[in-house]
Amino acid sequence: MISIKEYKKADSLEEAWQLNQKRANRIIGGMMWIKMGSGSVQTAIDLSGLGLDTIEEDEEQFRIGSMVTLRQLEIHRGLNAYTQGAVKEALRHIVGVQFRNSATLGGSLFGRYGFSDVLTLFMALETKVELYRGGILSLEKFAGMPYDRDILVRIIVKKIPAVCFYQSVRNTDTDFPVLTCCSALLERELRISVGARPGRAMLLKPLLPEETDLLKPPFTEEKGKELGRLAAERIPTDSNMRGSSGYRKKLVQTLVTRAAAHFAEPEEVKNEGKRGESGEKRPVSGEETARRSVQEETAQSVKEEKQSAAEDRA
Repeated sequence: MISIKEYKKADSLEEAWQLNQKRANRIIGGMMWIKMGSGSVQTAIDLSGLGLDTIEEDEEQFRIGSMVTLRQLEIHRGLNAYTQGAVKEALRHIVGVQFRNSATLGGSLFGRYGFSDVLTLFMALETKVELYRGGILSLEKFAGMPYDRDILVRIIVKKIPAVCFYQSVRNTDTDFPVLTCCSALLERELRISVGARPGRAMLLKPLLPEETDLLKPPFTEEKGKELGRLAAERIPTDSNMRGSSGYRKKLVQTLVTRAAAHFAEPEEVKNEGKRGESGEKRPVSGEETARRSVQEETAQSVKEEKQSAAEDRA
């Protein structure tokens, strides 16, 4: 249980930053993770009046405020279209809809939790973090920094042409993950992040020229297996109540191999040009199918949310 002595709804980021410099004070976000802990907070700092609960999209990027809820992210059409449903897949397992309606992006990322699906997801994309005093820096760099008293204002996701694929392994559907893996093919190079190791999510980094080639298309079955073996060697794992280090090593290899297979072109797509010239119907790629289904899935999510809200009012 956590006890709060005073509450302050900040009128500006500067006021919130000043208050947050006292160690006894705390920014509360959605209060979903904090309330599970224990201790005493002198002043709880609320950022909900600062307009940080919006997702702005233009032709070049998404600008996502720190007070945006996980549910807002989960059902956002633009984000799901851009990631072919990877955002929805990453977030739909987190506890339940009621929890995701309150938990915030800022709380999930600033905590840099080892179990975070959110960190794994955005690590694989071209994501930058905007801090009030620290400025703009890459999410990868931010994830490796020690905790401080700065304020996460928003994240910026560049709209580099991407194909995304998200995977997680859980002992039960809404439990914390045993391992998470997000892969994104950005500008002809594959970025793979692995989280719930159980440490913070990290990117698979090639060290040798031949390893760099493994992250570039075309992807074959053999290349996928080699990439999986490399990931198992390079991604450190540990043990906790959800799985052993050795088990996680096996999962790293398996999920990374599957990720490479996801980006491999099936035979019918490789031969698409020839069939097109002969006048036969061209096959629809997996990416196209995912794009087409995203709007249907998002609409269904919105419908479920409205039904849930109606039940609550009743």
